[in-house]
Amino acid sequence: MSGTQRKKVVVFDYGFGNVRSAERALAHVGADVEITGDYDRAMNADGLLVPGVGAFAACMEGLRAARGDWVVGRRLSGGRPVMGICVGMQILFERGIEHGVETEGLDEWPGTVEPLKAPVVPHMGWNTVTPAEGSELFAGLDADTRYYFVHSYAVRAWSLEVTNAAIRAPKVTWAEHGEPFVAAVENGPLWATQFHPEKSGDAGSQLLTNWIGTL
Repeated sequence: MSGTQRKKVVVFDYGFGNVRSAERALAHVGADVEITGDYDRAMNADGLLVPGVGAFAACMEGLRAARGDWVVGRRLSGGRPVMGICVGMQILFERGIEHGVETEGLDEWPGTVEPLKAPVVPHMGWNTVTPAEGSELFAGLDADTRYYFVHSYAVRAWSLEVTNAAIRAPKVTWAEHGEPFVAAVENGPLWATQFHPEKSGDAGSQLLTNWIGTL
């Protein structure tokens, strides 16, 4: 991308997330990137990326303090693209449970973020995924491609059912670590990944290129 074709992407800075890594990865694939927690700039960007690292409850507290819940909701109500990464994906669900404490999420999707049931936790390192049929996010990537994960919690069941034929059902991608869990979702203007595209090398660059291509 160059000149006027470059898409403006805001990496939303609310105190939780690898904002510099995300900035570098997006710039590498040709986006015009800004790190900011400013409401208006986040609202007016072509794309908004919401990172997240740490505890679900702390991320939600930080996001609400920065009015990020309003930003995400207002953008989506206007059909404007948002992408969540890692805990930035988890907080898009209905709730998270950590150490027995339940915290409300943004409730864009039904579902609960729970501890992974696996012999080794956290799930840290490279893993494959099973992309949803017709996925735009994983276009051009082979089935054996690996992505970088770091997490102890995940959404272990997808419960949203779309019965209206006029509404396109979300595309849900799965991975497995001890048990299956949601690795990515594509739902209209809202996309998200449990893994870190910005740490996934060439595969992550292709994913981000695919996302930017939809802006």
